[in-house]
Amino acid sequence: METNGVTVKQEPEVKTEEPPTEDFQKLTEYGINIKVANEIVKIYETGKLSPEDLDERAMDALKEYNPDDAIAVLKQFCESSLEHVGNKSAFLCGMMKTYRQNKKQGAQASPARGPDASKLAEILERTGYSLDVTTGQRKYGGPPPGEDDQNSPPPGCEVFCGKIPKDVFEDELIPLFEKCGKIWDLRLMMDPLTQFNRGYCFITFCTKEGAEEATKLDNYAIKPGKNIKVNISVANQRLFVGNIPKSKSKDEIMEEFSKKTEGLVDVIIYRSAEKENQKNRGFAFLEYDSHKSASTAKRKLSTGRLKVWNCDVIVDWADPVDNPDDETMSKVKVLYVRNLTSEVTEDILKEKFGEFGKIERAKKVKDYGFIHFEDRDDAIKAMEAMNGQKIGKLEIEVSLAKPPSENKKKEQRKREQERQSMMMAMRRGGPYGYDDYYPPPMMGPPRGMPRGGGGGGGGGMRPRMPPPPNFYDDYYDYDYEYYQGGYGGPPPMMRGRRGGGPPPFASANARSRRGTPTTSWWS
Repeated sequence: METNGVTVKQEPEVKTEEPPTEDFQKLTEYGINIKVANEIVKIYETGKLSPEDLDERAMDALKEYNPDDAIAVLKQFCESSLEHVGNKSAFLCGMMKTYRQNKKQGAQASPARGPDASKLAEILERTGYSLDVTTGQRKYGGPPPGEDDQNSPPPGCEVFCGKIPKDVFEDELIPLFEKCGKIWDLRLMMDPLTQFNRGYCFITFCTKEGAEEATKLDNYAIKPGKNIKVNISVANQRLFVGNIPKSKSKDEIMEEFSKKTEGLVDVIIYRSAEKENQKNRGFAFLEYDSHKSASTAKRKLSTGRLKVWNCDVIVDWADPVDNPDDETMSKVKVLYVRNLTSEVTEDILKEKFGEFGKIERAKKVKDYGFIHFEDRDDAIKAMEAMNGQKIGKLEIEVSLAKPPSENKKKEQRKREQERQSMMMAMRRGGPYGYDDYYPPPMMGPPRGMPRGGGGGGGGGMRPRMPPPPNFYDDYYDYDYEYYQGGYGGPPPMMRGRRGGGPPPFASANARSRRGTPTTSWWS
């Protein structure tokens, strides 16, 4: 450059870097990698994410994640449809978990899948309902427009829908089920690895009538050759806990678990009728005020970090008890009695209960029994008077026996056939042994439980069973052969502690039979 005849050398212009933004500084000060922080700031600029959307859990996960993997996940996140994602932090954490699982399995990320966008938009506009999407669930409604979340429907308003084709979404399910009644919410369970549904959903209606109408869709062909399963769903509020010291009473168990969990309303235990020094049989059932409270308690107790009386307790959902409807129970005139010691005979039961009316029959099975009255009013009087009274060494518990469903009767008939087959094999000199009383499946500990756990030993030996859910098993010549009553004992083995697969159908025939337990800490 020439100035006043003098050539002046011009220095090249130096570009200065823009100072880092406040958002960038906050991310790096938190400990997030610089490359990852840059990617997050870019997403901020798109408007798909804001600093307020990232909670502490998501920030911690991003900080610990491999930087290259974190950038890959953030790019997937930015490409995803976030229109109906309410909690973006939880959604991002779910994506990170899925990415890590895919990477371990050597699988490629699944392409985005979902409902027909135009159909879904029409439904949401027509109904005014909300849609909340997470990596594990797509939730429609809950509550509906104009409804208060505090006024949620009572029990009996929810149905379980299973055997749903994996590529079916809420745009097909909502029009089908809204014909049955006003929907409170619909929750479709999703597989984050495949982005298909898990094959089942829950629909809560505003009324019981809507749920009952929905059960008529059982076996409905939602697609050619694809029939769905629909039945009433009952929220489970009861947990099974095993490896409880046998020296602990009901009150002590209640006090201890109330300290460690919230919403506990009752504890159900079984005592040994013959072992007076044992206050329980090594297990208990914890009844909570809601499914949410029970679920929270299960997660807390299953971490392995929480000890109860310095013991590692085993926790799982208790099998739901089939409760007959009010109309059925209003006709029952059979009482279920438990806590019967060995010296209490059927004649003693007849004598004690006969004071309240004519008895057709009394049947004792191990430490529980059934009293058949001719008149229901007499049965009610006896139940109210005798419950909590002492017969023998223990106070007895008396309740109305519960007739099971037709499907449960079929299970019992099949069991009786198996029993008779074993008897025939034994008479022929076959290798089979025979139990005088073969109990029905029971509510209790998880399937696949380790042998000899909880202070019992036992190896492969079959332990003595606790009281069953009180099926009336003496069905040779009497109409009340299938009665049950009260709380159930532990089922011989529930599904593994880590779960797997969708929950069983609510109906008795849809639940798999439980096997024989391999532990003896509840004997």
